[in-house]
Amino acid sequence: MAEQLGIAHSPCPNDTFVFHAWTHGLVPGADAPEVTFADIDVTNGLAEQGGPDILKVSYAALPWVLDEYALLPCGGALGRGCGPLVLTRPDTGGDLTGRTVAVPSERSTAYLLFRLWAAKAVPGGFGEIVVLPFHEIMPAVRDGRVDAGLVIHEARFTYQQYGLHRLADMGEAWEQETGLPIPLGAIIAKRSLGTERLHAIADAIRASVRQAWADPSASRAYVLANAQEMDPDVADQHIGLYVNEFTADLGEEGYGAVRALLTRAAAEGLVPPLDPGALAF
Repeated sequence: MAEQLGIAHSPCPNDTFVFHAWTHGLVPGADAPEVTFADIDVTNGLAEQGGPDILKVSYAALPWVLDEYALLPCGGALGRGCGPLVLTRPDTGGDLTGRTVAVPSERSTAYLLFRLWAAKAVPGGFGEIVVLPFHEIMPAVRDGRVDAGLVIHEARFTYQQYGLHRLADMGEAWEQETGLPIPLGAIIAKRSLGTERLHAIADAIRASVRQAWADPSASRAYVLANAQEMDPDVADQHIGLYVNEFTADLGEEGYGAVRALLTRAAAEGLVPPLDPGALAF
């Protein structure tokens, strides 16, 4: 019998919704993996340390980990109208030159999109970058501990509750420039598991996604229990935005978006260049 797999992903509604069936032993013929919940900055770091068998990481982290991990074609977050936001207090003004900006991870896709945007929008250069867990960023902006915050996840639906102003939408900037969906979070698995097992993992994830769509009520208690006291309506919006056709399969358009992001970033010297075929599964 093969050893039990380990998976690390966030406790956010899209991840718990996607993986509920698989991690609870509800996918026929697929053994349930052991789950660890972790913030995206933590999972990005775990990938570089050779952590669990399966991880949810930022697409921006891929160039550093693809020697050991393979990108799976399903289970991740990629879409339209779901990009990270730059938030400020209403009295801060619209210029980020020299400003302190809180980000969820320096290896996050959000930060990579921010840097591509800022190269044109903030020609004077922003100031200090402070890494905070994503749920701490809006309070830090509101309380004046940082000048601006780069936010992800449900912050798109809740930032007005903190009295904050949306300065820019990184997703809008990306989509206007490229016409492509926004690559956010990727699912990766250790290459050492072997091709056959990697395909079985991908099949289990796809089945878990389909079961979640077929019976959303099955995962509801699990999703809300791990959603950090999130309002149920916000959790539903979160799932509706981040779980879509690209979650079931990246497809040609999804892979094209990932290549475009990493190619542009490499051209700016922000990430190492990818070897040809590095994204192949």
